Amino acid sequence: MKKRSLIQKSIYAVITIFAVLVFNYLLFRVLPGDPLSMMMRNPKATPEMIEGMRQLFGLDQPWYVQLYLYFKNLLAGDLGMSFYFKQPVSSVIGARIMPTIIMVGLAEVVAIFAGIIIGLIAAWKRGTRIDVATLGFSLVTYSMPTFWLGMVIVVVFSVNLHLFPTSGILTPGMTYQTTGAMVADYIRHLILPTLTMSIVLIGEYALTMRNTLTDVLSEDYITTAKAKGFDNKYILRKHALPNAMLPMVTLIAINLGLVVGGTVQVETVFSWPGLGSLMYEALRARDYPLLQGVFLLVTVSVVVANFIADITYSYIDPRVKE
Repeated sequence: MKKRSLIQKSIYAVITIFAVLVFNYLLFRVLPGDPLSMMMRNPKATPEMIEGMRQLFGLDQPWYVQLYLYFKNLLAGDLGMSFYFKQPVSSVIGARIMPTIIMVGLAEVVAIFAGIIIGLIAAWKRGTRIDVATLGFSLVTYSMPTFWLGMVIVVVFSVNLHLFPTSGILTPGMTYQTTGAMVADYIRHLILPTLTMSIVLIGEYALTMRNTLTDVLSEDYITTAKAKGFDNKYILRKHALPNAMLPMVTLIAINLGLVVGGTVQVETVFSWPGLGSLMYEALRARDYPLLQGVFLLVTVSVVVANFIADITYSYIDPRVKE
């Protein structure tokens, strides 16, 4: 990729992040409800106490002054103070980010490999029973509501079969004799939310790969490769798959960016203490600084992931370099 193009994409990425931050800042402030009413639930709170809290968090300032102060502090690395947790936003997010990355990241890895393989088989066996079966599986899983699938999995594997715990990240009150025992308990809690996300993502990736690869396999150069007597595996690996991966790279990049944000539905169903459940708690409490911090993290992740995808294009398809 040319240096000039790289600089242009970097500038566009910064502008996108700035625009999203301004939009998010204004969006949260038009939501119904007052954050002070959520914080000051004590009926004995006097008007003077409420006004003191308003001044403490800068809510007495006009919105444009608050916006200026927000960006000023942001450039200094200060994300603000959480209204609800009474802690720095960076500390609250830092305590929740790893469970989300582990859970959603593992689900992404499983879904990418499984979805590509399923889509590849369906496209190569187009029109056969295998294609119909895989296409039906992909459509059903992709259209499933995530929260509904999570509840079904809990009922089957936790309530009926008693194989895995229903919620949480570790068993409450359990004393672990070794680190291995704690890791094993963590894995048992991790399996069901990871399985839920994987199933939905597999359907999405399989459909994309199948449709893209179907178009690629109808191209003239694939017919020429077959006429030359090349092995089917060689044709798929060297000719079809690299060209079919371009839409997949875009889709994977977007989803990998959303890994940081997690999924509110999955983490809420399984009480997984990640960024998704944190976002839900912050929204209920009208915790503006915390919501802005989470959305900043998600925005940067998505923009960076797409930036990396643009660079990856030039290596997958040499035509993009021009």
